[in-house]
Amino acid sequence: MSAVLPINATRVDPAQNRVQQMLHAPLLPTLFRLATPNVLGLFAMTIVIGYDGYILGLVGADALAGIALVFPLSMLMLQMSAGGIGGATTAAVARALGADRREDASRLAQQSLLIAALLAALFMVVMLGAGRSIFGAMGGKGAALDAALAYSNALFAGAAVIWFTNVLAAVVRGAGNMLLPSLLLVATALLHLGLSPLLVFGWGPVHGIGVAGAAVSTLTVNAVSALVMVVYLLRRDGAVHLQRTPWWPQWSLWREILRVGLPASMSPVISNASIAVATAFVGHYGTAALAGYGVAARLEYILVPIAFGFGTALTAMVATNMGAGQTTRAVRVAWAGGAVVAAITGVIGVATAFAPGLWMNLFTQDAEVLAFGASYLNIVGGCYGFFGLGLALFFASQGAGRMFWPLAGSMGRLIILAVGGWMCVHVFDASASVLFAIVSLSLVVYGSTLAIAIRLGSWTR
Repeated sequence: MSAVLPINATRVDPAQNRVQQMLHAPLLPTLFRLATPNVLGLFAMTIVIGYDGYILGLVGADALAGIALVFPLSMLMLQMSAGGIGGATTAAVARALGADRREDASRLAQQSLLIAALLAALFMVVMLGAGRSIFGAMGGKGAALDAALAYSNALFAGAAVIWFTNVLAAVVRGAGNMLLPSLLLVATALLHLGLSPLLVFGWGPVHGIGVAGAAVSTLTVNAVSALVMVVYLLRRDGAVHLQRTPWWPQWSLWREILRVGLPASMSPVISNASIAVATAFVGHYGTAALAGYGVAARLEYILVPIAFGFGTALTAMVATNMGAGQTTRAVRVAWAGGAVVAAITGVIGVATAFAPGLWMNLFTQDAEVLAFGASYLNIVGGCYGFFGLGLALFFASQGAGRMFWPLAGSMGRLIILAVGGWMCVHVFDASASVLFAIVSLSLVVYGSTLAIAIRLGSWTR
């Protein structure tokens, strides 16, 4: 006998179901379900970054040097659009949905795209107008400078594409859908693997355009991703709908996004400054030390996708629970996510601390370089758990809308590196091992600052 639905039965709303899972489902299974596609998608993006270096390396050393000049600025734009304003967007949309304010969630999505357009225009104007001066000040000259400008002008002319793609992905994640943005990252990465060499070198009737081809390929695949997400966000039954309310600037909503987004956007600036400071001090010990440090510290870039993958899930889960008034559960989510990321990054760090050759031998066989790299991992690897904890709690703090202590932790890390490194090199003329110990201390302070602040109630006061 077939079941008969009651007359007033309604179809289950998938979007509302995702929100309810973040509010009531068991913490760890929900966190892993949300984070896994993010981690896979971000590893695909990491592969693309390395692949572009390989392709442009085939063009020549000048092309490789040129893209190295552009890389810090392109990564800054990526981190600000995906992690800074993007993270704030995810948090704002999720808080609104947690409080069952769908129209506000849609308005916040619209306002985040207006903010993205403004910041994209700023990047475009600065880089197209002052790119030559910026890259020249960074040491670019001759053919390397020409290659940097070719890539940069193509990429930043389409800055809006990058910003819209990342902010649209943030909106989708804020609505609880982590799978779609991650699938698009994987799919567009595969598309880029074929399109980039085609546009760089050409084939058959397609004429290669050199270094700029890699940037054009990046913009093309991002545009495809953005289009798919726009179609998704125009569904009538979606939790967030881009056309649910009229488009016009609403300054109160801008404040809600920017009060989290601007401090969060400062974090990658401070983080990159910390890396630059450490690199400068390591250079005091010679080329082999710099090479060993560069190879060893590259491991930290493998840890970031893990932290970011879990972190975006933490942002959405914490924000949804804060919006619903479930502050206690939001704090529990933060601790659960922080513990998971700290455990994963900590195990990787301890393994390489005891057996640094597992990592170092992948890149070099130079005995002196191996020795410096091994010394770094012996000392710093054991503290990677604090690095992962700090990154996870940073994303959780975005969801809570509490950004003072994450910034304080980042600044503490930078100050320890700057002051401690300067004293180590210029006052005490200490060994490289002492400098590496200072790097370890900076990571411990970074992670501990956030953990202690949350433990003492910074989210509930």
